[in-house]
Amino acid sequence: MAECHPVGFQWVMEAKARGAKVIHVDPRFTRTSALADLHVPLRAGTDIAFLGGIINYVLANDKFFRDYVVAYTNAGTILTEDFQDTEDLAGVFSGLDPDERTYDFHTWQYEGMEVQAASGHRDQEYQDKVGGKNGGKSTKGVHQSGRGESHGSGGAAISGVPQVDPTLEHPRCVFQVLKKHYARYTPEMVSDITGVPVDTFLQVCELLSENSGRERTSAFVYSVGWTQHTVGVQYIRTAAILQQLLGNIGRPGGGIMALRGHSSIQGSTDIPTLFNLLPGYIPMPHAHSHQDLDSFIQGESPKKSYWAEMRAYTVSLLKAWWGPAAIPENDFCFDYLPRLTGSHSTYETVMAQLAGDCKGYFLMGENPAVGSANAKMQRLGMANLEWLVVRDFSLIESATWWKDSPEIESGELTTEDIGTEVFFLPAAAHTEKDGSFTNTQRMLQWHHQAVEPSGDARSDLWFTFHLGRIIREKLASSTDEMDRPILDLTWDYPTKSSPARPEIAEPEAEAVLAEINGWDAEGGPLTSYEQLNEDGSTACGCWIYCGVYTNGINQASRRKPGIQQDWVAKQWGWAWPANRRILYNRASADPDGKPWSERKALVWWDEDKALWTGHDIPDFSAAKSPHYRPPTGATGAEALAGIDPFVMQADGKS
Repeated sequence: MAECHPVGFQWVMEAKARGAKVIHVDPRFTRTSALADLHVPLRAGTDIAFLGGIINYVLANDKFFRDYVVAYTNAGTILTEDFQDTEDLAGVFSGLDPDERTYDFHTWQYEGMEVQAASGHRDQEYQDKVGGKNGGKSTKGVHQSGRGESHGSGGAAISGVPQVDPTLEHPRCVFQVLKKHYARYTPEMVSDITGVPVDTFLQVCELLSENSGRERTSAFVYSVGWTQHTVGVQYIRTAAILQQLLGNIGRPGGGIMALRGHSSIQGSTDIPTLFNLLPGYIPMPHAHSHQDLDSFIQGESPKKSYWAEMRAYTVSLLKAWWGPAAIPENDFCFDYLPRLTGSHSTYETVMAQLAGDCKGYFLMGENPAVGSANAKMQRLGMANLEWLVVRDFSLIESATWWKDSPEIESGELTTEDIGTEVFFLPAAAHTEKDGSFTNTQRMLQWHHQAVEPSGDARSDLWFTFHLGRIIREKLASSTDEMDRPILDLTWDYPTKSSPARPEIAEPEAEAVLAEINGWDAEGGPLTSYEQLNEDGSTACGCWIYCGVYTNGINQASRRKPGIQQDWVAKQWGWAWPANRRILYNRASADPDGKPWSERKALVWWDEDKALWTGHDIPDFSAAKSPHYRPPTGATGAEALAGIDPFVMQADGKS
């Protein structure tokens, strides 16, 4: 962190100067290690065992934050008798199909409830409805396409009322299952797997557990050392289990912070660049036959939590993209959306190149010829294309492999025999264009153009806009229905030119931000995602960003100095959603709405005013009392009680 994220590490050092303990767990000894209170070298790839051992320590020694765990997590929820853990089935969970290498989630249920899978099989719900269990046509490829992102941010859909044991003693409650599962991770086992001495490991356990609870919080910070493993998702999920047990989610100084390799990686997943998500983590529809908007929403959104409003988010997105063409009679152009037919990740795409199915390829900000796993396969795939467009600052290897790659040197490929037509289009740097960065804190910050791009360099916005404009002009006379999604797009962004470069016609980046923010039926800018409607009266390019252009003002460009506002700094940039700086901040107060500690107070319930108040923006309706309990049949946010802080989950629990 000290070397790769020095600006962020400044605050770690300031915290250390005020007494915080810094633990650095890394196989290498780096500058971060040198400045940490404790460096813990472990074998690469053994982090799950390391974290599992801490979980076992916390559970076995009663170090978890009981009041938090009972009230705010699903620890007391009872599982059905059908569920079997790895201890029962020699290392696998119940429901495994070894031939298909998939799990049937029907045994993974709460008692008395129906829960969709938390990942993978997001199409299962649709298939079950139209053809009975395993009915309809085979969707094996679709099963595998969602992977860990298959439920967006919404988690698994839940229906029914769970059976809960607040004492955490029931043998089938989540807490006891968790305790049994992690009992194997003894300090000795952890030491054998990770190479960390037992006394060092126990020191980490003690430091972490002592610095968590009612009065104190601890934060986890990770980077590509976790995410770049094939089981990276499980690293972060294990850390999440630990942070929930310690009460470190939704509270100041807690959480799990992902340090990103670039300044807007968070933004690129929000809008997104991921093949299986739409903006705002709405899932991409699959290629089911006869799937309309109603069946898509029915199969993908829960009836409780903020995700219950997914129809409003989706319709507003469709209105932003297709404007007047998106009307109720045509399902708001839902059929215009692409469909997943399987996994379309980078590696499946390369295989499609080699097979001759993928004939053209855009590379923008990527260099797979040397930067992706199995770079040789990437180069051979590009050699089998008809055309390749590379946009970058310089002639990277992915633009020149056809003349100087290892395969050219070895004779495996010859330039004369490569049929790929390569187009290199120089890209503008961030200093040469307007735009936004969204950092790991979910905060949008606007950067202003400092200088004009030199030569033929152009911004990505310029390239995309004018490419779309030219394609639309070429298709203008088309009567083919296949071309309607392109012709009906809203593509009327204003452009600007400088006196020195009148030929550039750069699209106004703020106009794009305004569309992402959204507007109401009268064309006025929206201020909150809670204003989005499912009847087509609102448009919004990304529901979680709704409010970034409140009152027609670019909130991301705000730069009020820290000395002029409180420590939450709500007037520096803008954080999604609704400018909240800490997600799930209801968890910063106890079930009665009082801060767990005055020192860690963030938001709290003011009984006299009957409102939530505090330093941050409350994560749900400011008037929802801690004593509110949903009436029978309540949906959406109203279906969550005043003690349910995890508002994006269908049961309100982490």
